[in-house]
Amino acid sequence: MPRVCEFTGRKTTTGNTYTHRGKAKYLGGVGTKVTSITRRKFKPNLQTITAVVDGSVQRIKVSTKAMKMGLVVKPLKRKYVYKPQQASA
Repeated sequence: MPRVCEFTGRKTTTGNTYTHRGKAKYLGGVGTKVTSITRRKFKPNLQTITAVVDGSVQRIKVSTKAMKMGLVVKPLKRKYVYKPQQASA
């Protein structure tokens, strides 16, 4: 199962991380230099939850942003079954 939100479509994206060396000019240095650039991943904050999808209860991966937006409908916590009481004679 891919790391993708069912509702918003958020998924892993890539970017760079920069390593700097030196002292900033406003602090009295000659400026900072970039010494290396490394690839990195930005992973979405996905949670596996139980939700109601198309009338059935399923476990899906959903981003926390979708949960805060109210896109997720969670099922009831319990199904209460009431047994009929037998008449005592």
